[in-house]
Parts: sequence; C-alpha cells; structure tokens
Amino acid sequence: MFVPTTFHAALLMTILSTLCWGSFANTFKGTKNYRFELYYWDYGLGIFLISLALAFTMGSYAGGPDAFLANLHAADNINLFYAALGGFIFNIANVLLIAGIEIVGLAIAFPIAIGIALVQGVVLSYALQPRGNPVLLTAGVSMAVVAVILVGKAYGALRTAGNVISRRGVVVCVISGLLMGIFAPFITRAMTHGATLTPYTAAVFLTLGAFLCCFVFNPILMRKPIVGTPVEAGDYFRASASYHALGLLGGAIWGIGTVFNFVAASLVGVAISYAIGQASPMVACLWGVFVWKEFKGANARAKGYLAAMFFAYVLALVLIARAYAS
Repeated sequence: MFVPTTFHAALLMTILSTLCWGSFANTFKGTKNYRFELYYWDYGLGIFLISLALAFTMGSYAGGPDAFLANLHAADNINLFYAALGGFIFNIANVLLIAGIEIVGLAIAFPIAIGIALVQGVVLSYALQPRGNPVLLTAGVSMAVVAVILVGKAYGALRTAGNVISRRGVVVCVISGLLMGIFAPFITRAMTHGATLTPYTAAVFLTLGAFLCCFVFNPILMRKPIVGTPVEAGDYFRASASYHALGLLGGAIWGIGTVFNFVAASLVGVAISYAIGQASPMVACLWGVFVWKEFKGANARAKGYLAAMFFAYVLALVLIARAYAS
C-alpha cells in the first residue's frame, strides 16, 4: 500500500485533494440545461469506480497485510459499516451542494456549504483523534468561519448590486454543510478503532455507501425536486453520451481527491487532512469568478468581500498546516 512517509508529501496530497474537491463541479457546469438529479447518477458511479481502481493499484502496492483485499478481510465489520454510513450521509449532502450550485453558483455555494462542513468535521474528528496543536487548529478553523461570514457579506453586496440570489439556494447550502460535516467522524472512527480500515478501503466503502444512497435519495428528488419540475427516469437515457462522460469524470475527480485526502490522513490525522482539503472553496470561487463569471457586474464592495474571503481561507490553510508541525 502506498502511503506518504513525510509531512511534505502528505501536505502535497492534501493540496491535490483540495484542487480536486474544488474543481469537480465544473463538469456539471459544463452541461447545458441538464438536471443535476440526472448528472448525479453518473457522478455517483464515477466516485465508486475510481476508488476501486485506486484500491487495486496504489492500495495494493507491494502486497502485505495492508493491501486492499487483505485489509478488507481483516477489518472489523462495524468499521466497514461506519465508512459506508459516512458515504450515505455524504451523498445526501453532496446532492444538496450540487443543487445549491445550480441555484446560486459555485462562488456562493462552496464557501457556505464547505465552510460549515470544515468547522463541524474538524471539531468532531479531532475529538475522536486528537492529533496536532489544538490552539493553531482552532485558530485555523476560526479563520474558516470568518471566510464563511465574508462570503455571506459578498452575497448581500451582490444582491444590493442588482443580482438576484435565491434565499432557498443559500438554505440548501447551509443544510448541505451541516450534513457534510457529519461524515468525517465516521471515517475517523473506521480508521482509528479496532481492526481499522486502510485509507483505500475506507474510500471504497465511503463511495459504495454514497452510490447506494443514490438509489434511495435521488429518486425522491426526481419526483419532488428542489428546483424545477419533476424529472422522468427516461430523460437519463435520452441524454447525450458527453453528459454521461462529464458525470463520470466529475466523480473520478472527486474520488481521486478523496483517496488522496484519506491517504494523507494516515500520517497527519483526519482532522488536519480534512481541514486542508476543505479549503476547496478557494478553488471553486476561482472557477466561479474567473471562468463562469458569476460575479460579473458586481460592485466594488462585493468584490472586496470576496477578496477578503480568499485571504481568510489561505490563512486558515496555513494555520491548520502549522498545527501538525507544532
């Protein structure tokens, strides 16, 4: 099994996970008039398939008791369940996040949802696995809270500038963030207690739980959507092959980020690895502002708040990284 042996290698993996987590939604933005409920079927399959592929390659490298299949047989069943349950909860949160992106855009949805998830997930994960300097970790998480407040200010200034932002979309993002922060402690538990899971096994069962959740939660949203009219199952099969490919690609990007984040956590701890990875709103905002032009026409005050949000997230990232070194 491949794992990083130095802090710098682990830090690089968490930064790569940040880039993946902040970029996957571009594949949905790249579709036109395509419902996220349909996109999500391919996305859910994509995250599971890439986790399996990495488990049988990086996760089985050099064999031994930590190789994927060996760990799968040796691990406690309760830990497999916790990882899958975490994936089930994550999936509901992520569906709501993509719904939020459709309603209010990347630059608003990501900082709200992921900022809330960062705070909640780090606190709960640290309680289960107290690794790193608690003072610096608290300071970093506090800066993430400031970043969430600042994006709320940017949202308010954007409305003042004449852009209409749905209040429902913001509420959806808040609910997504609260649920998103719950899944990390289940993964922490599965990787730190009893006959534990390796990062690769944890990722496979997390994504399996997420994919299975699609068959429970997605049909409900198709019948009673958050946005728009009900969706017919046949619409999925009538979609172009390129849209299905974008869904699978989005899942693969997110899945790579998740595996890298879990692998890094084996060295630095879940709380720190998760916290750095959840700096993904910076990446998403860059896409939203500079590629998708979501703040086009915004006034100077809205842009100022957005710039301050970037600074707060960068400072949060530095403080959290220093928490491990201390």
